[in-house]
Amino acid sequence: MRNFFTVMAVASLVSAGAVTGTIAANAGEVYGPYPVTLKGWWGAEKNSVAYTGQMARHVIHDSLKSLSGKGNGSPNPALKKKMLSYYAGKDAGRAIVAPKSRKAFKIKQTAVDQISKKKNLAGKTYKGSVPGWPGNKTGKEVILHMIDKASSAKKGFDPSTGYDYKQLISKFVMGAVFYNQAVDNYMDEKLSAKKKPNDKGYKKGKHYTGKEHSWDEAFGYFGAAAHGLTLTAKQNYEVAKLGKKSKSPEAALKLADYNGDGEVDLYREMNYAHAYYASAYDKKGKTSYYKDIVQGFIDGRKLITSADGEKLSNEQRNKLRAIAADIESNWEKVIAESVFKYAGSVYKDLEKLNTIIEAKGNTDKVFRKYGKHWGELKGFSMALQAGRKNLGEVAVKMNRMIGFGPLLPNGSQVVDVDANGDFIKDQGKGMGEYMLHMLKIQKLMVQEFGVKARANDKLASIKGLIEKVGKGDSAEND
Repeated sequence: MRNFFTVMAVASLVSAGAVTGTIAANAGEVYGPYPVTLKGWWGAEKNSVAYTGQMARHVIHDSLKSLSGKGNGSPNPALKKKMLSYYAGKDAGRAIVAPKSRKAFKIKQTAVDQISKKKNLAGKTYKGSVPGWPGNKTGKEVILHMIDKASSAKKGFDPSTGYDYKQLISKFVMGAVFYNQAVDNYMDEKLSAKKKPNDKGYKKGKHYTGKEHSWDEAFGYFGAAAHGLTLTAKQNYEVAKLGKKSKSPEAALKLADYNGDGEVDLYREMNYAHAYYASAYDKKGKTSYYKDIVQGFIDGRKLITSADGEKLSNEQRNKLRAIAADIESNWEKVIAESVFKYAGSVYKDLEKLNTIIEAKGNTDKVFRKYGKHWGELKGFSMALQAGRKNLGEVAVKMNRMIGFGPLLPNGSQVVDVDANGDFIKDQGKGMGEYMLHMLKIQKLMVQEFGVKARANDKLASIKGLIEKVGKGDSAEND
């Protein structure tokens, strides 16, 4: 059985040129272990890396996403209570609903507490207003509203609004918790000289410094396997999928099981959330988001370790902030790529729906897929607004063009919410104009964020659709 200390020693030889051939060609750095540098620490600990809380929250997110699709179409207090126990509770004994072992892809942990105890998502959710959701709610209020509705929706889908709560909850939580905490807290406020200084412990009784642990926590929120850089983008994607795509569960296990113990550790050996999406875009060869982000985290952690438990100098802090800025930029692009992708998916779904409607056919199957893709688009677009930066006019354009709900086949669309939390609908734009909005969303992602992977790129259709629909007089469509 390998351990991270042994492999790091090999990696050091590789980087020094002592090993050649296949191993050197595939070698990549691993996040940790890093030595204990805290002055005055006399404990037995040898490794200062710790981000179990963040990985527990990834597992809680995956479990909440799974539960969001368990509704039977009627009010279900038991399901709602269970969903809330994962989102807002800290109960002991919560089982891991997802990810779970799949055939040969054996997962080590079966309960959240085996990773970290007393963790939830609610306490870490974006506290600002979310203009992309009706009701002018905070991030936490939006998710609680979605959970309430999801618990009553059949398999998490409400055909009267077109809302797929499984996707809405998942994609927004990824931004409102993971992205927000990393870029607007741990790599922003906690990088200052006064907060969590490197010459003091993160908190009493812990063997890591303030800056070491702050940086580890940011890394954990990205959701990458510690050994992710030893794998290709496609291999990282297979790990996240548990071998459901091109690899068998047996082959995926070999990729994930870095320490060779025959099972996958959800703390150190799994890819989640935005790390998964980064690998999905990178496997096409146009981008390197996963590699650039994880390498940035490794470089930053080595810089902190090099301070040897002393306060960071101004030069060191400036370098760390520059690394953090690069990570944030690439992370933001991963989310923008997702907005781009699902705007294209929605466009293609609307093309199919339009054809079926004109032929007076059955739209049920395509409409359900449309709801799923719209939920992903909407969730990612709200997530993009939950970061450190105020997106200003870009956010206004996204929110107006996407709307509060998908344009339904009868031409209606959610436009507001009443005092009871029920949605209000009114007539929306025409289908052609809404399709044009999707292409303009793609154009916006290219112009404002420089996305390059561009999955489901439908921009070649924009000129013809503008001519067909007309430019209209909506400023947000520019």
